[in-house]
Amino acid sequence: MFDETNVLNILMGGDSLYGDIFAEEKTYTNIQLESERIEKLEQAVDKGVGIRVILPWKTFYATTNSFEEKRLAELAAELRGFSEGTQKGAARQDRRIIRAEYPFAITTDPGAIDMEKKIAMVKDLESMVRKMEPRIKQARVMYRDTSQDIRLFTSEGIGIEDSRKQVVLTLFIVGEEKGEMQTAYEAIGGFYGFEFFTEEVIETLARKTAKRLSGLLSAVEAPMGTKTVVLGSEAGGTMIHEAVGHGLEADLAMEGLSCYKEMLGKKIASDLVSVVDDKTLPHMRGTYTYDDEGVPSERTVLVEKGVLKNYLFDRFHAMRYGMKSTGNGRRESFRFRPIPRMSNTMILPGTDDPAGIIASIDNGVFVVKMGGGQVDTVRGDFVFEISEGYLIEKGKVGPMIKNATMMGNGLKVLQEIDMVGSDLGFGIGTCGKDGQGVPVSDAQPTLRIPEIVVGGKEQ
Repeated sequence: MFDETNVLNILMGGDSLYGDIFAEEKTYTNIQLESERIEKLEQAVDKGVGIRVILPWKTFYATTNSFEEKRLAELAAELRGFSEGTQKGAARQDRRIIRAEYPFAITTDPGAIDMEKKIAMVKDLESMVRKMEPRIKQARVMYRDTSQDIRLFTSEGIGIEDSRKQVVLTLFIVGEEKGEMQTAYEAIGGFYGFEFFTEEVIETLARKTAKRLSGLLSAVEAPMGTKTVVLGSEAGGTMIHEAVGHGLEADLAMEGLSCYKEMLGKKIASDLVSVVDDKTLPHMRGTYTYDDEGVPSERTVLVEKGVLKNYLFDRFHAMRYGMKSTGNGRRESFRFRPIPRMSNTMILPGTDDPAGIIASIDNGVFVVKMGGGQVDTVRGDFVFEISEGYLIEKGKVGPMIKNATMMGNGLKVLQEIDMVGSDLGFGIGTCGKDGQGVPVSDAQPTLRIPEIVVGGKEQ
């Protein structure tokens, strides 16, 4: 191993403001089953070190797979060469080493489970879903578990040791009816051990995905036009993540690449809307005790009763703009520098009865799950696929629709939400930004949007 204080002393100097060393060892298993055949089987270890220095206002970063002090000292000296001035720097000598602790237990380490058992679970899931829906033409099951051990040392005298575990199981199926193909997708998982995958959980995943595909194969074409839309809590917060959350990340918001720039303290949403980013929630996919810069996690209030209260900050942007880091400096691995990223982002529940929200609509669309989409963070415009949606007819949920999209503007939607349910539903994902992905969760209650454009078949 290496003497982190020595490496940091070499790194810091001149006009450098902050430096850190991020050492990581990650073990993971990937299994992909495609139409009854194992197409991918990986079990691997990936480890290395990233060294960073922040100058006003640039970041310089270097990575290596070596843990030898000589090599790390060479990289630190190379990064030190970008500093202006000859003043020698010194990392704090009274380093505190903190072991990250989580208020929930992991009872079965996925790494201790035999590969045969994982493969059997994947095969059982595919067999189960095919029995539920005979029109399935293709089925893909993907399993991944990850164990990430981190040691982080900062020039401010902080040392963090952390161990994070993730499990994810996804199911993607394609069905055909009378020459028309439809697809359905679902993913489950989070900060769990292998104990998460009970028989009930597996069966629920299969049944939910099969039901969605079955519905789509007999669904009616989506109507086109401006509609009142209810976003069900099962939608899991995709809209809040894509259409709102990214625009509140400090690198975009503070540098003019967001429709929410220069809006702190201003009203951006309905009084009914409050948004938080909470890294402390038990077992959620975006949960951590310390971020990838050693900042303690917190529950960050972004929007409170419609008023924008904060952005999501990492160290760099917090230092540059005289703000406090919110613990949102995240990176995919040692190969990447940290940037502002969401964790578990959600609209908080309100007081309206979810069933009453649907009953209040004479003619609209009920969205249960959203698929992929595109967002323009500068203007706030978005378009999403509706993976599972239904017509609302005279206050009741009607037939399922297919080939539907939803288009709007995030800022406008936030301002127009006029009913917020008392429920809350979560979804999981891997958020991509600047070429790197991190685990996240999103959540929302049932929401009513009075007017939004639904794309479909012209009637």
